[in-house]
Amino acid sequence: MTLTIVAVIFGIFAIGLIVLLIYKSTLTMHEDDQLFLDDASSHMHEEQTELLAKLKGLIVSMRVFATGSGIFMLVLVAMLIYQKLNEIQ
Repeated sequence: MTLTIVAVIFGIFAIGLIVLLIYKSTLTMHEDDQLFLDDASSHMHEEQTELLAKLKGLIVSMRVFATGSGIFMLVLVAMLIYQKLNEIQ
């Protein structure tokens, strides 16, 4: 029972991380490496500033989901190994 719960929690973290990575890739497709700004293209500068702010906020969420996914994967593997070792004895 607890193995199933840990596997479900790991799945939630993993799926959340995958969704965030896909979202980040769609955001970075619109990011420009170089901008030539004048008064007429100031809206492009504002868009890039908003995009960078979104990416900075997304990094924190990605770290949380990546850490949670890694921890629960390790717990899941440890529980599987422990369960298999108890079956042998």
